[in-house]
Amino acid sequence: MKALNAIRMGNREVLPLLEGGKGVAVSDGGSAGAWAAAGGIGTVSAVNADSYDADGKVIPQIYHGKTRRERHEELVRYAIDGGITQVRRAHDIRGGNGRLHINVLWEMGGAERVLEGVLDGAKGLVDGVTCGAGMPYRLSEIASRHGVHYYPIISSARAFRALWKRAYHKHGEMLGGVVYEDPWLAGGHNGLSNSEDPLKPEDPYPRLADLRKTMNEVGLNHVPVIMAGGVWCLREWEHYLDNPEIGPIIFQFGTRPLLTQESPIPQVWKDRLPQLVPGDVLLHRFSPTGFYSSAVHNSFLRELEGRTERQIAYSTSPVGEHTAALAVGARGRAVYVTPTDKASAEAWMAAGQTDALRTPDQTLVFVSGEKANEILLDQINCMGCLSSCRFSNWSQDEEGSTGKKADPRSFCIQKTLQDIAHGGPLDENLMFAGHAAYRFGQDPFYSNGFVPTVRQLVERLQTGD
Repeated sequence: MKALNAIRMGNREVLPLLEGGKGVAVSDGGSAGAWAAAGGIGTVSAVNADSYDADGKVIPQIYHGKTRRERHEELVRYAIDGGITQVRRAHDIRGGNGRLHINVLWEMGGAERVLEGVLDGAKGLVDGVTCGAGMPYRLSEIASRHGVHYYPIISSARAFRALWKRAYHKHGEMLGGVVYEDPWLAGGHNGLSNSEDPLKPEDPYPRLADLRKTMNEVGLNHVPVIMAGGVWCLREWEHYLDNPEIGPIIFQFGTRPLLTQESPIPQVWKDRLPQLVPGDVLLHRFSPTGFYSSAVHNSFLRELEGRTERQIAYSTSPVGEHTAALAVGARGRAVYVTPTDKASAEAWMAAGQTDALRTPDQTLVFVSGEKANEILLDQINCMGCLSSCRFSNWSQDEEGSTGKKADPRSFCIQKTLQDIAHGGPLDENLMFAGHAAYRFGQDPFYSNGFVPTVRQLVERLQTGD
């Protein structure tokens, strides 16, 4: 294993080991502060982070507003307060060591306001901002105004080129690094484009080399690239070190920090990780963002798969092959489907999937009455956690709506991520994970139920394993 040399970032040298920022309440001040204290780069997720009451208990994010817009304002306030709380906590823990970053999602509701609010409220404590899930053109302007470096998350050289030409060249001096997040290996939301096949993963090396070439063409030879997604141990990535085609590089770890003593995820989640086997993580497209994402293939995802499978096209009048009348809804109004689809629908309804929900694509999805009520209630209770949501049809623009019918084939992502992070049932919630998560059960480092501290994990990573 080649020597893992420190890398200079800002005004200090740090280990080229970065803790990935994992959404709602999963990368908190405790884990990020410990990672920085060990000499690396810790990341606080500023996506609806937790804040605490006077007794140190987590403040539940309960919404009282009568309208989506009112609840959206509550959500933004929760996010800013939680982000500031966790950054201050991480800063205290790191003891002046390492670097401290925050992570935001550009497509989250109120992203710019949350970012500005956290940077204002934790002034001088944040060293950098990572941001993905969309094309964050204004990231460079906001970060530079606050005097912090920025780290866009992209999945191709083409995406970075667009960001650089349109915006980042104006604030190039504050570009701290470019995160290449492999769309086939990373957990959470993935940046697969329409031209890429989700079932045909590509080798990250040529994609990363292409990114470096693009960066060098605009004078960014000195700026590190950050390899994210699928990184388990550095011994497998040794050929990326001291490689002129790759240049200065940092490795981001998203999955392994889940199983540490400082990780805030519930114990049942930690207990489940070593039980995963190859193939347990599914790349799917059920997210209300419209992006692909990777999560454990549990009952939650299987129920969503079932909705999509129990789906037929319909028309409001007889047309083409849609000749068979089918009564749906409380009033039994007729829609027209193919005779074959009518037989399928009747079989589903006889099996208890009695309610037909309309989608934006002129199809019907069949679910139980209980599930239909749950979907409707979740849509009604929308708090605008995304800039645009296909599940509820919320949009944070002036209209407050995408202009499309709400899509029952998706789900409320805020609800499920808050629930699983705070002790909700694993199988009934979205359980994000990288595709290498099965390796917890194969790596001897974790044998006999060993759960390391963050410092022990960072020390282990430096050995190559």
